[in-house]
Amino acid sequence: MHEAAIRLDGVSAGYGTATVLDNMSLSIAKGETVAVLGRNGVGKTTLLSTLMGRTRVSQGEISLKGEPVSRWPIWRRARGGLALVPQEREIFPSLTVEQNLTVARRGTRWPLARVYDLFGRLRERSGNLGNRLSGGEQQMLAVARALMGSPDVLMLDEPLEGLAPVIVDALMDAMRELRDAGGMTLLLVEQHARLALEFAPRAIVLVRGKIAYDGPSQGLLEDDERLHTLIGVASEGRSVATA
Repeated sequence: MHEAAIRLDGVSAGYGTATVLDNMSLSIAKGETVAVLGRNGVGKTTLLSTLMGRTRVSQGEISLKGEPVSRWPIWRRARGGLALVPQEREIFPSLTVEQNLTVARRGTRWPLARVYDLFGRLRERSGNLGNRLSGGEQQMLAVARALMGSPDVLMLDEPLEGLAPVIVDALMDAMRELRDAGGMTLLLVEQHARLALEFAPRAIVLVRGKIAYDGPSQGLLEDDERLHTLIGVASEGRSVATA
């Protein structure tokens, strides 16, 4: 049996009195790459936020590398190996690219030079303030900053949203490099369902806070009818209801 990087056992979680995740159980192995899909409002972002400690967990247990972390604050989960790249990116606009990166440095797996090798555009913009970057450059910076923390589990929440095709290609190239290097567990929430399915060998589809599909991505790519039923993707590959 593969070692679980992260595990949820009967977890219900949400915000305030609202429950979004409903009695969810899930295990993701060390080094596995998983796409998390579903229509809007089904709990994809909430799943990542719950793992990071940003929601209220009303029942169940979350484990990181076999250790219960449900009561850990966000900073402790980050030090334990979790990293989240949120939709909002949350870079520091008044710091330079290099300052954004060095302030997040922890461990030795991802020195500055290695991050710059992965994102050459950031090396070129190293002296630019965060608020002087394009949206695509800010997204690269958000991913690079997460890597500077030497995470074991990297969670990306719709990293390709609203980006130009050339930036999408650059980010996907970097993500494939991370995937193919092995060792790091990747969770990708993405509205471009087919792109996510082609990237991640395993897919999880959420419906109303529950897991409706957990299996090989290829199984969904080869079954247009099921893919459309679950996440509203037309057979010709156009999204008719964003994930």
